[in-house]
Amino acid sequence: MQLPGGLDVDVFLRDYWQKKPLVIRQAFPGLTCPVTPDELAGLACEEAVESRIVVENDGGRPWQLENGPFQPERFEQLPATHWTLLVQGLDHWVPELAPLLDRFRFIPNWRLDDIMASYAPQGGNVGPHYDQYDVFLLQAEGHREWQFGGQCDETSPRVDGTPLRILKDWQPEETVVLAPGDMLYIPPGVGHHGIAQDDCITLSIGFRAPSHDDILTGFSDFLCNQPGAEQLLRDPDLAPQDNPGLVSDAAVDGVKAIVENALRREDLLALWLGQYSTAPKSAQIVQPPEEALDAEQLGAALEDGFTLRWNEGSRFAYRPMDDRIALFVDGERYLLNGDARWIAPLLCARHQPDPARMREAAADPALAGLLVTLINQGSLYLE
Repeated sequence: MQLPGGLDVDVFLRDYWQKKPLVIRQAFPGLTCPVTPDELAGLACEEAVESRIVVENDGGRPWQLENGPFQPERFEQLPATHWTLLVQGLDHWVPELAPLLDRFRFIPNWRLDDIMASYAPQGGNVGPHYDQYDVFLLQAEGHREWQFGGQCDETSPRVDGTPLRILKDWQPEETVVLAPGDMLYIPPGVGHHGIAQDDCITLSIGFRAPSHDDILTGFSDFLCNQPGAEQLLRDPDLAPQDNPGLVSDAAVDGVKAIVENALRREDLLALWLGQYSTAPKSAQIVQPPEEALDAEQLGAALEDGFTLRWNEGSRFAYRPMDDRIALFVDGERYLLNGDARWIAPLLCARHQPDPARMREAAADPALAGLLVTLINQGSLYLE
């Protein structure tokens, strides 16, 4: 496998992933931006789209933030330069971006977040900052100067008077200018600052990772809903102690045993992680179709040349579990047995599963039922 631009994936993961930045010239040669600035502005006016505007100097106040949705006239009131429009989850609204995301599936599906578009006229920027996640910054239109380098954290000084976490007195280690098709990888915690050299659009392919708090609270909540969670702590070997206020070693060991027994259930941990990591970002992303489909209609459509593809906001993952495979789609799980197991990795490999194999699945009543369920909940659709 290779990254866009030709670097071997194993070299990238060994030498760069979460270690150091990487500039990839012409990762996507001949790239044509799939959206225009006007289209981004139109999306930013939609209620369901997450969008922001950052103005570098708003009446003397540094890097001021406005959250969408916006009224169309807001764009007429912005200064000529030094502002930025950010549109989150662009891949949810622009199906043409799906092939682009497939180029980054050398990282597991459950770690891939979304594509954010950043439009800026000359001088536009969101200030020097760092992120907690990995990101590929793909120049889609125009030119942007990137300054980057240095590890940052919560103790790094911040600029006062802005709602954004702008780094103060930060000194970059490298500076590059990206042209259309060029790409920059930035690991978590590395400071970076992008400044538009002309009217430009940058696509940020971001990755997500659960926080330790998310893991601990999410898995414990999941365990609380498992059979047997209502049992009470028992101590049949309770011994007398000199002071009733003492929390004894035996008491601690009893609680520890409950926790350790839960952690030994790797099957439960895998089921929780699969459901948690594929849950959609919002309830608005995955919506059922206006008319439900049945297995007969699905088979006929596939025979007529229609193909199945993921909802642009859906997440697919799977996990082999002994003699079964767990398929995770948009926070739901489906346990597949025997001859049905082959469909899970096929559905998860790319946004448009192999059409011939999908026709084969639609001829099997059980697998057709699974596909119809995924279509009718909005995770798949016919194209």
